Amino acid sequence: MANEVKLPRLGQGMEAGTITRWLKSEGDAVAKGEPLFEVDTDKVTQEVEADYGGVLLKIAVASGEAPVGQTVAWIGEAGEPVPAATPEAPPKETPEPGPAQEKQVREVPAMREQPATNGGRVKASPLARRIARERGVDLSSLRGTGPEGRIIAEDVERGGTAAPAAPAAVPAGEVELVPLTSIRRTIARRLTAAFEVPVFQLTVSADMTRANALVARVRELNPEVRVTVTDLLVKVSAQALVRHREVNAEFAEDGIRRYPSANVGIAVAAPQGLVVPVVRAAERLSLAEISARRADLVARAGDGKLTPQDLEGGTFTISNLGMPQYGVEQFVAVINPPQAAILAVGATGDRVVAVDGAPAVRPMVTFTLTVDHRAVDGAQAAEFLQTLKQLVEEPALAL
Repeated sequence: MANEVKLPRLGQGMEAGTITRWLKSEGDAVAKGEPLFEVDTDKVTQEVEADYGGVLLKIAVASGEAPVGQTVAWIGEAGEPVPAATPEAPPKETPEPGPAQEKQVREVPAMREQPATNGGRVKASPLARRIARERGVDLSSLRGTGPEGRIIAEDVERGGTAAPAAPAAVPAGEVELVPLTSIRRTIARRLTAAFEVPVFQLTVSADMTRANALVARVRELNPEVRVTVTDLLVKVSAQALVRHREVNAEFAEDGIRRYPSANVGIAVAAPQGLVVPVVRAAERLSLAEISARRADLVARAGDGKLTPQDLEGGTFTISNLGMPQYGVEQFVAVINPPQAAILAVGATGDRVVAVDGAPAVRPMVTFTLTVDHRAVDGAQAAEFLQTLKQLVEEPALAL
């Protein structure tokens, strides 16, 4: 009997996913554990592996949104019978395009020849579809150079073998509607929940002289590992968190959970939206190990290749807008529920400060801590922030 392929639950709280493309076609041989299709969730785009080996007999849901647990295909022996009709998840009826609709390109059905199709739908990678949508390029006018004639991003960039349609310019003064992606909807929902949390902010400035010198020295000694200030902040924050576990916490209905290890999230501005991958047990890692982990997470965030496991389990978050491309001096970050605190990091700049009673110019940075007042009191947060300041100004104490 043919085995049903069902849409799996890829993370906590996942109720549905959007199938963006199949990596196998009907009739293809499939090995157990081989990537079978790609699915968009609220957080990431992820490949789903086959739970069975055999032949992909039938694809029930070629693309679009489906609830967790719905049968999307069958795998079995060649020629094995499968159900004649498969009910697909009904499309969401929303006034504006939702996450499932955004992943689809509406085509005039079967009236024009398409270079590479999957159930009447032009075969194209998710990135190629996004670029084509942004530039107003008609995918059916392109010839794909990817596997099985699939259109890839490079095909859209160079226009394929046929001239692409002219981009649809937005008339001056006319409102442009940008459809919400799954991740953007999740961001909106989580930010709305965050503003229901009673929070307070504390701000402190720190001298970055020794921190900058340490980062420069580590780079000099290990040029193959590009340690950054963010890596150092992850390390010193983790050390401060294990000393002040009341901040390394979350508020829950049954009590306040205080964690023994610091899983530090780093806010990353990825193409698909803000994501917060997590460096786990950062207090136990060296600067080089944190740097390697951070670089891997940021790279995969940019490629849309983070997994749900990369985003789960954070106990504290750092949002750094002090890099040269931003140069923000000070800001307040929105708390990342259910975590009890988030640290906003501004740009480091020369300021005149008092040193031993005399004015001196020092590289200074401003930290702003946003705290869930249900879980953490003001004095506790202030003590954590003072420890963080001390470790930043004397980073050798955290190593």
